[in-house]
Amino acid sequence: MNGTATKAPTVTATTSIRNVVLVGPSGSGKSRLFDHIVGAAVPARAPRGDGGDDGNPTTGLRAATISTGSVVVTLLDAPGNPDFVGEVRAGLRAADAALFVVSAADGADAASRALWHECALVGMPRAVAITALDARDADFTATLADCQAHFGAGIQPLGIPVAGEAGAVTSIADLLLGEIHDYSAGERTVRRAGPEHAEVFDTFRPSLIEGIIEESEDGTLMDRYLEGEDLDFATLEKDLLTAIAHGTFHPVLPLSAETGAGVGVLLHLIEAAFPHPALHPLPTVTPVAGGPEVELTADPDGPLVAEVVHTESDAYVGHRSLVRVFSGTLRGDRPVHVSGHLERLGVPTGEGHAPHDDDVRPGALAAPLDDELLPKTEAIAGEIVVVTKLGSAQTSDTLSSPDQPLLVTPWALPEALLPAAVAPSSRADEDRMPGAFRELAAEDPSLRIEHDSATGQVVLWTTGPAHLGLVLARLRTRFNVSVDQVPVQVALKETATARAEGLGRHVKQSGGHGQFAVCHLVMEPLPRGSGIEFAEVVVGGAVPRQFFGSVEKGVHTQLEKGLLAGWPVVDVRVTLTDGKAHSVDSSDMAFQTAAGLALRQLASPSTMTLLEPIDTVSVSVDDEHLGAVMTDISTRRGQILGSAPAVDQPGRSVLEAAVPQLELLDYAVSLRSLAHGTGTFHREHRGYEEMPERLVAQHLGERGRHA
Repeated sequence: MNGTATKAPTVTATTSIRNVVLVGPSGSGKSRLFDHIVGAAVPARAPRGDGGDDGNPTTGLRAATISTGSVVVTLLDAPGNPDFVGEVRAGLRAADAALFVVSAADGADAASRALWHECALVGMPRAVAITALDARDADFTATLADCQAHFGAGIQPLGIPVAGEAGAVTSIADLLLGEIHDYSAGERTVRRAGPEHAEVFDTFRPSLIEGIIEESEDGTLMDRYLEGEDLDFATLEKDLLTAIAHGTFHPVLPLSAETGAGVGVLLHLIEAAFPHPALHPLPTVTPVAGGPEVELTADPDGPLVAEVVHTESDAYVGHRSLVRVFSGTLRGDRPVHVSGHLERLGVPTGEGHAPHDDDVRPGALAAPLDDELLPKTEAIAGEIVVVTKLGSAQTSDTLSSPDQPLLVTPWALPEALLPAAVAPSSRADEDRMPGAFRELAAEDPSLRIEHDSATGQVVLWTTGPAHLGLVLARLRTRFNVSVDQVPVQVALKETATARAEGLGRHVKQSGGHGQFAVCHLVMEPLPRGSGIEFAEVVVGGAVPRQFFGSVEKGVHTQLEKGLLAGWPVVDVRVTLTDGKAHSVDSSDMAFQTAAGLALRQLASPSTMTLLEPIDTVSVSVDDEHLGAVMTDISTRRGQILGSAPAVDQPGRSVLEAAVPQLELLDYAVSLRSLAHGTGTFHREHRGYEEMPERLVAQHLGERGRHA
């Protein structure tokens, strides 16, 4: 902690609040810009730099609340790595506007386009900041053209960087005011543009003015402009600010995280154009007990509704929840109802995300200043604050009044599609694992922890390699739990391919009553999905009727254990055709055992095979990568089911295929590489199909070696 600020900024009304999330890919300069903006408001504060949680760059939401004089701004820095898109969505939920950061050296690459789509999905008002202006490969004009081509209508620059001596960007041309903002002396000085800047203004100013006029509610402006009228700045700025607030116009600002060039203009834009919380739509809210949607507004005197958007905990600081208040007023000395019901989203949640409802008393409230907390007594509708000691609260949980428990529908959680099986390194690690998993799940709704009953494995489902690495690092450093990664097993099934017969003979004599049972069984294949059928055609009383149930029970028990490789047997009919019994020594257990022996005796690779699970996979990808994705699906033994243009996403297609689960274990990583970060996919279980003979032989060989 830096100790540079002692008081939280004073919030007088919801209308004086601005919540802004910085969104952009890794390497865009987003986190350095965050530090620069905070530093402009708190000059004595040393920037933290690019380091993040567990020594990794920005893996969670950073937050800082600053005062710009007329408004209180809470900035959120969202991760740029695609593995942490869940944190980006949490930031978009908490904020009311976004600052979209693009590097002038990289342009609007695939990662930028994917993040822009995330903002567009929730209708987030946003401005574009182009950074890294002095980088060796920087090209502001080309990057601007990239943004206009990929981000759609409404992308227009408010300023253009002007190179000074030695090519360094020391000035920015303000297109609306006709001014040059010069930062060469370290602080901004303003002068009127000269004749040497005419080309810049002639090139970029007309399209900016026309773009603003198109968004204006004054239908006469375009005619007046085309007739040659010089529209005054006040008129243009009013329409510009309205268009930005409506989310239909996205101004582009050149910004330098090195010198702070453009930061003053950005802060003015945030104050004047970005919407306050009362202007931004609230998420869907319903009673915890169920019922119709509850209509709310961002009113400090309304019912309390707040949401946990980020959670952190460690051995020294304890549990800290970053909370956005949507309605009412949150006070540290009044109990709140904590409610979490991710299961209502209809997505797999795994261990640690069980539904819960608790009444708790929150700990201290504070305004965040990155890693520093500035104490507060209350937070009104629109504020983002840190709450300590909400021990039962998980990320995405709702806080409301115990007298009126309400539930906010969580943001869309990313699918965890990269599995990793782990095993404790020692008995002590095994004892600590359950508690560690509960804590990790509470912090991270994107993490799915599954105890697979079919394979006996503990599987961590993550969003990608970086997410998996972070989870494993937190297990080790925070909870002192060491685990070993082991190959993920896919649960198979066995079935019959041909009719087979087997004789089971269970005869034992050891004093007193012995054990005697003989069964002759026939197993035949059934159509896929038929399950297990049992029949008997015994004649002449060879097996007394009272033991038919014993044989059937023994059959089901053995089929569940498997015959070839230890996987359950499905889609077969087993028929008891003959057998023998003893008037004294036959028993229920003897015939159960004999039935199992008969099935094991008839089983062989020549009459049985393995079934593997098949998923229906829907892949959304840029059209230019569709061919490569289709080829890759084919190499994974996939069957292409069809493709079609993506709805509301020009230039993208959705491919559907049936793919064996065995071939999907690394698909989350491979697709990202194939599609250069533009691909996403969804999978649903489709059914079971026969495994190819060569893979059956390979699998049986591996099971034999490990038996």
